[in-house]
This record gives sequence, C-alpha cells and structure tokens, in this order.
Amino acid sequence: MIIVHHLNNSRSQRILWLLEELGLPYEIKKYQRDPKTMLAPAELKAVHPLGKSPVITDGDTVVAESGAIVEYLVERYGNGRFVPAAGTPEKLKYSFYLHFAEGSAMSPLLMKLVFDRIETGPMPFFAKPIARSIARKVKETFVNPNIKNQLDYLESELAARDWFAGSEFSAADIQMSFPLEAAASRAGLDAQYPRLSSFLQRIHARPAYARALVRGGKYDFAR
Repeated sequence: MIIVHHLNNSRSQRILWLLEELGLPYEIKKYQRDPKTMLAPAELKAVHPLGKSPVITDGDTVVAESGAIVEYLVERYGNGRFVPAAGTPEKLKYSFYLHFAEGSAMSPLLMKLVFDRIETGPMPFFAKPIARSIARKVKETFVNPNIKNQLDYLESELAARDWFAGSEFSAADIQMSFPLEAAASRAGLDAQYPRLSSFLQRIHARPAYARALVRGGKYDFAR
C-alpha cells in the first residue's frame, strides 16, 4: 500500500491528485504545520531525514521530492499513461516542466512569500521602516520581475496547445499545478493571463483533482 505523508498546505496535494488520476489505492498520513513557524512537525523526520513533504512510502521504498515521486509513480504504475512517448518533442517538454516547476517556478514565489511576511509582519517599531523598505525594494527589483517573466513565458507556451507537454494531459501538468495555483493566489496570475487561467479552470474540473481535495483537505495557496 502506498502511503502519502501529507502536510497541510504543501506540495503533497498534487501527489494525491496523481494517485487519483492513476486510480491507485493509497493511504494518507496527515501532518499539520506549526501555526507560528509554518514548519513541518518533527515526526516527518522519522519518515525521511529532511522532514519535509511530500514523501511517500511504497512498501520498503521511500521517495521524497515532488518531481521524483511523480516520476516514480508514473514509471512504476502508469503503464504508459500521463507521459509522452520516449524520443518525442513532447517527452522533452514533459521532462523540462517536471524540473522547471520546482527548479525555477517556485523560487521567486517562495521569496515573495518571505518578503511579504517581512513587510507586513510584527517587529520592533524601530526596525519596521528599514525592514519594510528592504523587503519592498527586493520585491520591486528582483522578485516581481522574475515572477512576471515566468508567467509571460508560460502564457506564451500555452498559445499553441492546451497542456504543457503537448496536446494531451500529462503528469507535467500535475507538477506545474502548484506554482500556478500559488501565483494565482498571491503573485499576479489573473485575467491578464487568460491561457494560464483557463489551464487552472480545466484542472479544477477534472474529477480526480476534486477527489484529491476531498481526501487531502482544502488548501490555502496564499500561505
């Protein structure tokens, strides 16, 4: 039995979604973030030394990192589903987006989250003007331009096709879902990006996506 070690408001939601798309039986072990620090609980370190989510156990096999888990599940249980054929341009796009989602797309989004909290969070009154000025400057000169550049690129990528790897839905779309959900929640993905907005609407309409939300619980992508 596959066990998903599922942390609230984390990337593990898309692993539940993939398992639903594959029609595989699985169990969920739920963990809650510390409400003050938003860090994962120490119990997750008993599963994997990094103590982060997502991580799955499949018998004696432990797999961490979203992209690695997606590849493992599709290769072992997909029977050719949700991955383009080897040697095709679509497969190259598929591999690119499996890595791009975490390697590039999430980095400025995480930085924005951190600097938003610095800008708006409580701190000694004498430090507020300096800290908030630095936070705004970093966002204006580095974080926000990088996010916009990536959203512009992704919008253009969907100009000729519905899905990121090609004309067919694939696990790359599942991997890309989290940064786009986060961008829609807190980083400017709105009506000015109609193709990306349509992508989000289409994944939300998939029955497996809805089933995963029921099993894992609703997410707050703004946190």
